[in-house]
Amino acid sequence: MTDLPELVCRLKEQHQKMEENQAFGILSPMLFLPSTISAEKVADKSNADIGSDQYHKYKDDVKLMHDMGLDAYRMSISWPRLIPDGRGAVNPKGLNYYNNLINELIAHGIKPHVTLNHFDHPQVLEDEYNGFLSPKIIEDFTAYADVCFKEFGDRVKSWSTFNEPNIQTLLGNDFGMFPPERCSYPFGVVNCSKGDSTTEAYVSAHNILLSHASAVNLYRKHYKGKQKGQIGITLLAMWMEPLSDSLRDLAATKRMIDFHLGWFLHPLVYGYYPATMRKIVGSRLPYFKDNESEQLRGSFDFIGLNHYQVFYVSDIARNLDDNSRDYMLDISARIGASPPTIRVQKNTKEFLDFRRLKGPPELPLAPWGLQRLLEYVRVNYKNPAIEITENGSPLLTSTGRNDTKRVEYLQVYIESLLTSIRMGSNLRGYFVWSFMDCFELLFGYTVEYGLYEVDFNDKDRKRYPKLSAEWYTTFLTKHGKERKSFSY
Repeated sequence: MTDLPELVCRLKEQHQKMEENQAFGILSPMLFLPSTISAEKVADKSNADIGSDQYHKYKDDVKLMHDMGLDAYRMSISWPRLIPDGRGAVNPKGLNYYNNLINELIAHGIKPHVTLNHFDHPQVLEDEYNGFLSPKIIEDFTAYADVCFKEFGDRVKSWSTFNEPNIQTLLGNDFGMFPPERCSYPFGVVNCSKGDSTTEAYVSAHNILLSHASAVNLYRKHYKGKQKGQIGITLLAMWMEPLSDSLRDLAATKRMIDFHLGWFLHPLVYGYYPATMRKIVGSRLPYFKDNESEQLRGSFDFIGLNHYQVFYVSDIARNLDDNSRDYMLDISARIGASPPTIRVQKNTKEFLDFRRLKGPPELPLAPWGLQRLLEYVRVNYKNPAIEITENGSPLLTSTGRNDTKRVEYLQVYIESLLTSIRMGSNLRGYFVWSFMDCFELLFGYTVEYGLYEVDFNDKDRKRYPKLSAEWYTTFLTKHGKERKSFSY
């Protein structure tokens, strides 16, 4: 690699996965988090009560980041840990911790990139008005964002309002796998006691989008001018490839892209949902008022994309006259992942039912998928500023520290970004998932993504560099002179 214009290599860690709730001086029932997910839904029946324990080890972790040569770190602030009652009083322990972590990062020359919502909100708001199913949350989320901008914005120059809302809504309000564990028969993965899978994913997504737009409007009106920061949103963004060249598979792939990525990106760029969704979902899909569309349109300085792999899409027979459909039946497609021994031979794909997925698919090397994703966004969404906010490879915990497959994965994906830049993509940054092993939602400690191994059997949670950490450190050192400092 010979040039990395405006591209910065960083690491990312999901804040809520790693901290012991009680350390913040609040009790678990006040938290509305996927870490409170029922143990029977986690592959190894584990929990995230302590996880990697970054709450107590953040200084050591920041030193490791500095020694690797990182210049940015993506973290999240937990709303229920900062404002346990959803509104009003700020928890001093939470405020103190986040200030300490941010200050430690800056002292080591590492820029904090902060996410405001990573699947969590105060339980009291869920009890009061069903959380993101109610438009009432727009005001409360904006007030929470206001606290964050006011308390941390003098040092934080990059904000994401939400992380992966396009999967959060499905897992929580259609499949019933995450809190609030809402779904309806026959769509849920589990038997839910409440919910409506045919509508609630769309309703919660709608209110998330309006909450995002409101927070961005607040930031731009009262903080951006003096704090000189940027604000955006982060979406899960797998690339969808048709299984065959048939017209049906091509149409199914377009539906899948619109429902997966366009669901959020289209309103953010154009102010309304994709035509495909409006036609298929019909009256079950909320609509934006004129003033809401205006506020949504362009409500970002960058778009974060979390990308891991390619899915292959084939059409299935559907009856669009039947209005008893959830998100997956609206799409009417099957998506499949390549077996690890196969690269791009599309006629040999194994198919999976997305809603029944019990573990992260093993990831074949398909960096061309990331290139096609970036080209699609460039062409169809006015070439926005893009950060690859998550990219990494899951390996079984038994793999240990000699993670050669992860090294190969990172190498080819980082190299592929250069092609996208040369093709005109407005790519601004790259984060590896993840800095160290942690509790993975649904999969517990059975798989790991970290460049650093964490010994979860050790009460001190000792960290050990893997081969991938050594490779990444060498990469950053070798290309450090070619990387310009991050700017928008």
